[in-house]
Amino acid sequence: MSGYESEYDPELEELKRRQLLAMQQRISAQEAEEQRAALEAEEAQRQAILRQALTPEARQRLQNVKLVRPTIARALEDQIIALFQAGRIDKPITDDMLKQLLLRLASASRRETNITIKRKGEV
Repeated sequence: MSGYESEYDPELEELKRRQLLAMQQRISAQEAEEQRAALEAEEAQRQAILRQALTPEARQRLQNVKLVRPTIARALEDQIIALFQAGRIDKPITDDMLKQLLLRLASASRRETNITIKRKGEV
């Protein structure tokens, strides 16, 4: 009978391995779905705050900036959300105010580039 049992052991191990793999895939898919849902909820909350904090013209300008410079737009959104949550924004930000914020953010993030050309024989 021991020969009979050893015949089915590889099949049993393969079946166990497949079930374990399937269970791991279901768990990872569920975790990925939960993570995606959390990101969507966070983004929805960000958009709701921005709708309250910006006028329609300012929101449109922010969308335009996001198309061209997504990193600057994200930094600006973070700044506006922080100001709004801290209660430092009492009325919606207009397009002109958003331009000023963009200028300040752009000037703060701009690096100064100097190019020096040295010719042979010069010290």
